[in-house]
Amino acid sequence: MNEKLRDSSTDLLFSAILSLKDAGECYAFFEDICTVPEIKSLAQRLHIAIMLRQGRTYAEICDATGISTATISRVNRALAYGADGYKMVLDRLEAAGLLSDTKT
Repeated sequence: MNEKLRDSSTDLLFSAILSLKDAGECYAFFEDICTVPEIKSLAQRLHIAIMLRQGRTYAEICDATGISTATISRVNRALAYGADGYKMVLDRLEAAGLLSDTKT
């Protein structure tokens, strides 16, 4: 974990997220705390991580999503050298059968 990230405000934010009980509560909370573009950006990064894990190339991801290679590179760097957060979440989504239909 990046100690530069951790402080009492961030701890409280993550506790708030962990208190959410379902997708409806997540939508309500994130709609209030983030702008629509911020939420879409987070969702795009997860989508990029899925596509990279599937072995898709930067060009294929760009063509399918219109997302910049800079953003793809940032996600790829996190997959390779990050805190394994993407790996943990993607493994759990896959185990739950939530990634089986993800093609684009």
